[in-house]
Amino acid sequence: MAIRNGEINSTGLARDIRLLELLASDRAARTNGLGVTELANLTGRSKAVVSRALATLAEAGLVSRDHATLRYSVGPRVLALAARSGSSGLVRLARPLLRSLVQATQETAHLSVLSDNSVLTLASEVSPHQVRSAAWEGVRTAAWRTPSGRVLISEWSGEELEEWFRVHWSDDIVLDAVVFPREDNPFRLLQTPSKGVDPDNRLDALHAELATIRRQGFALMDEDFEEGVIGVSAPVRDSTGAIVAALNVSGPKMRLSSRLHEVSRQTRFAAQALTDLMAAG
Repeated sequence: MAIRNGEINSTGLARDIRLLELLASDRAARTNGLGVTELANLTGRSKAVVSRALATLAEAGLVSRDHATLRYSVGPRVLALAARSGSSGLVRLARPLLRSLVQATQETAHLSVLSDNSVLTLASEVSPHQVRSAAWEGVRTAAWRTPSGRVLISEWSGEELEEWFRVHWSDDIVLDAVVFPREDNPFRLLQTPSKGVDPDNRLDALHAELATIRRQGFALMDEDFEEGVIGVSAPVRDSTGAIVAALNVSGPKMRLSSRLHEVSRQTRFAAQALTDLMAAG
């Protein structure tokens, strides 16, 4: 988009919007994204021009590129905006509870939902401590590798879980590479390699962990996402009893480990309070 003689030339913006529309289409969903050549053919633009436009959109977090397939998909910023728009009531109700959680625990708190088979953090409130777990608003993470994700999928049927896991078990922990490195995150992000690992063993372990989550009503994290970070996640339910979101509190292990039982109780209390608010309308 450019400004000439005081008027806005929106041609470039319109073309970028067309790229975003294509990446949000059913065609892109069926093929897990679209490549530069496909987008060039669909828009009638040269591959070089499309590639430059995608690079700019990726830098802004509006599109994401899969480094294995070289396909592009809708990025974390668009997903966050869409989720916030569709879940604005949820975020509005959750904000005061997140702030209360931070005040009570002195650790960072998050609200997350499932989005496009992964976990999207809709809202974060950060700890007042200088050394703290980072905010993750607008970032998508692999569902089964995070406590919030495991809470969100904990009541899926065995068939649903296994079908989903076969596709997503090797996903990177963070699906939006554009967000790293992060200056606000002092902890090293862990990556669990999938090469040489038996997915059946991983699936069996996941089934067992989800059974534990269903039994105890929350999920624990012990350095399985970031080195030196532990935390707890609890489910938020809608009026039908279905899990629609998760509240999470996380912080440095050296500070939180001795308080994890109490923080777990506070997180579950806040999640139940949000559930009650949603039921009340």
